[in-house]
Amino acid sequence: MAEITADQAGAQKKETSLTTVVAASAAGTAFEWYDFFVFGSLIQVISRTFFSGLPETAGYIAALAMFGAGFLFRPLGALIFGRIGDRAGRKGAFMATVLMMGGATFAIGLLPSYAQAGLIAPALLVLMRIVQGIALGGEYGGAAIYVAEHAPPGARGRATSWVQTSAAIGLFGALMVILVTRVVVGELAGPEAFDAWGWRIPFLVSALLLAVSVWMRLKLSESPAFAKMKEEGSHSKAPFKEAFGTWPNLKLVLIALAAIMFAQGAVWYTAFFYVQTFMERFLKAPPATINILMLSATAASAPLYVFFGWLSDKLGRKAVMLFGMTLMLAAYFPGFHLLSQTLNPALAEAEARTPVVVVADPADCSLQFDPVGRAQFVTSCDIAKSTLANAGVSYTTQPGVPGAPAQVRIGGAIINSVDASGHPPEVTKALKASVERQIKQGLAVARYPEKADPARMNLIGAFGVLLVFVVAATALYGPIAACLVELFPTRIRYTALSLPYHVGTGWVGGFVPFTAFAIVTAVGDIYSGLWYPFAFTLISVLTCLFLLPETKGRSLDS
Repeated sequence: MAEITADQAGAQKKETSLTTVVAASAAGTAFEWYDFFVFGSLIQVISRTFFSGLPETAGYIAALAMFGAGFLFRPLGALIFGRIGDRAGRKGAFMATVLMMGGATFAIGLLPSYAQAGLIAPALLVLMRIVQGIALGGEYGGAAIYVAEHAPPGARGRATSWVQTSAAIGLFGALMVILVTRVVVGELAGPEAFDAWGWRIPFLVSALLLAVSVWMRLKLSESPAFAKMKEEGSHSKAPFKEAFGTWPNLKLVLIALAAIMFAQGAVWYTAFFYVQTFMERFLKAPPATINILMLSATAASAPLYVFFGWLSDKLGRKAVMLFGMTLMLAAYFPGFHLLSQTLNPALAEAEARTPVVVVADPADCSLQFDPVGRAQFVTSCDIAKSTLANAGVSYTTQPGVPGAPAQVRIGGAIINSVDASGHPPEVTKALKASVERQIKQGLAVARYPEKADPARMNLIGAFGVLLVFVVAATALYGPIAACLVELFPTRIRYTALSLPYHVGTGWVGGFVPFTAFAIVTAVGDIYSGLWYPFAFTLISVLTCLFLLPETKGRSLDS
């Protein structure tokens, strides 16, 4: 057996150390994504459990807003833990984040429903989402920086891409646990049991994952770059001031936000989250079918993060990311139209054959969103539009005669809506039910399907569409960690990197499902919500092309 030299032994030790760093960092991040994604994947159940006091459409939008609320507080977490990471060290910061995330997720599984506790239930849910958002705001920057500062210069893209892959692992784990729980609980306790109480199990399972994650991270030591900087006494004493109070660093923060993170938030959360809302709410595809499609797409994405991270080590970060965001820009509208044709062709055929028009006085129409639950959407226009939105039917709106009740025109059929305001609750309910019944009958006569027909579904075609989205998202996301780490100086890296990352993913990406669905409800076209992610992606394409510098090969010692 050949004798191992001292240099070979040192190299082997270094490689083992990097493997441990990558595994522990990615595993912890995957767990935190699991916690976050369980909520996003159970929006329909969450809306019925915690917002049952609202009308159906308003409750669904409120649940989407709660999903976005976690993202709203991610920049705050970035600032809190970014400062800790730049002053005290990387390891302690992202150890605290995983404990916060795990505790909040477990607590969601124990919260009372609206029926049990009234407004206290959604209030507690909001609090837990805020804790989750703050925790995740501090997690990603720590994990990405920790891995990059351990990795050799020529392999940062490949090494940090495993941190990116953790998002796919977390999402895959969330979808798998939900699917298994849904099937097992359904078999043992009936089809209604999952919505009644079985949805809590995926949240409670997080306690086991938390224990594994903490155990792995306890084995890690401090980042060598930070340890060296602290030993020399050169670490930042005022990271906020250095990162945001000097123009050269602030300019980098703004470029990172506009050139990379706007697109990252828009592309990734459209490809993996809004697409679920679209398939479930508008195409009326069965939840099990959606889970299988998303599991398949997520599984396909895992190796692609690593591939595109590796490719960025060869070709450069900018070229690979620009390819991803440009591909998605081209795929938004054709892709979602193809999803309609592959998953619910009867709906696409009915919309082409018999378009629906709402003729109403604009003053009679409201923006149907009320998180507090006090507004009553009972005008003739509101009743007509909410019925169509709940049915997942696209419609156009034409101005009607001022003061006249709204009409729903389905081909040649005309259904008159009624104004149900000013009546006793029981009368209002009866009037709304009568209009809804007539509209649904008109849709049925025009052969609008109540739900997607499994016999007509082209699942291979739908998966092909999702695969295009996946390629775009992974090409953009795979090199991001390495690019952001290389973009900022070591002294302020945690703070400066984390803020634009979480503003982009949190405020742009996290609100994609909520904003897009709200746009659809207001406009009537089920594809109109795509203009929101499209606009942010376009901004990033132009900014990346002209302002983002190439970072591949930069030293991390600055």
